[in-house]
Amino acid sequence: MKQGIHPNYVECTVICACGNTWKTHSTKPILHIEVCSACHPWFQGQTAERRFVDTLGRIEKFERRRAASKQIQEVAGKTTTQRRRR
Repeated sequence: MKQGIHPNYVECTVICACGNTWKTHSTKPILHIEVCSACHPWFQGQTAERRFVDTLGRIEKFERRRAASKQIQEVAGKTTTQRRRR
């Protein structure tokens, strides 16, 4: 290996969003992660319960769009039934 071109390999503290921490080695002294093996549903055996890991709010965004779509369909359905009754 050439001298002076490689980053320093130091002891690192990994901190998960769930609060789990552990020590390892990396080129950075502290790593912040969102999901670890302690909180990921695959490693917890919770895949059958359909627990989702959603860090970007995609599921909530989808649910809001779906609720709005249902509301529009209900309003449209009421107006079409009112027109037919006349």
